Amino acid sequence: MVAKLGGTVAGTVVGFSLALSGTLGLAADVAPAPPKLQGLAPEAAAKFVEIPATAETLRLLHAGGLTLYLRHGPTDNTKPDRVPAVDLNDCGTQRPLTEDGRKLMTRVGEAIRQARIPIGDFYVSPLCRARESAAAALPKLTPTVDNNLMYVANFTDAEKAPIIANTRTLMSTPVPAGVNRLVLAHAPNLMDLMGYFPKEGTLVVFRPKGAAEGFEYLASVSPAAWASLTKP
Repeated sequence: MVAKLGGTVAGTVVGFSLALSGTLGLAADVAPAPPKLQGLAPEAAAKFVEIPATAETLRLLHAGGLTLYLRHGPTDNTKPDRVPAVDLNDCGTQRPLTEDGRKLMTRVGEAIRQARIPIGDFYVSPLCRARESAAAALPKLTPTVDNNLMYVANFTDAEKAPIIANTRTLMSTPVPAGVNRLVLAHAPNLMDLMGYFPKEGTLVVFRPKGAAEGFEYLASVSPAAWASLTKP
């Protein structure tokens, strides 16, 4: 579901409420232990193996038809989200993107453009650190703010369910040739979906296979890997 920004998280994210407990805290983007996976057996998290992107990955990206998941840039973990009083319109109530985080996402965006990766549909989490990462990386594109890409750490399984289901749909729905779908959101969401906790600024590449078959993980591009991938 795509929703407009406005009000508090509890008032805008359909399907769950962050006000279930006055003591609920939102952790930094660190890998949960043990993970509670929505689309994968728990033991699968320990078996996940990251696949580095290659020149063949770039060839596939140029052709389009893929779905991409980009984690936002580094944040200031000393300033946690003010759960349950997170206001999607007030970045002061949220864990902020750092200046280094903006610079890293700017470099990632420049690499995406240098690599000539075509982007079609572009979806972003409603939290400021994700929206600011999108603006730094791809300032000429206007993403759709999707509240069902909200950060899921410390949510119950019931609260996570619509977000993980939406992420699965975005990863699985076929994409036309010539463009790629981009989703910019959070590491815990992908962890719950498939047992993978990517580092900040990592671009994860999938082949969508439709609602019945889901998606196929192809490769990951860390921020440091772009230099070798985009060499003439």
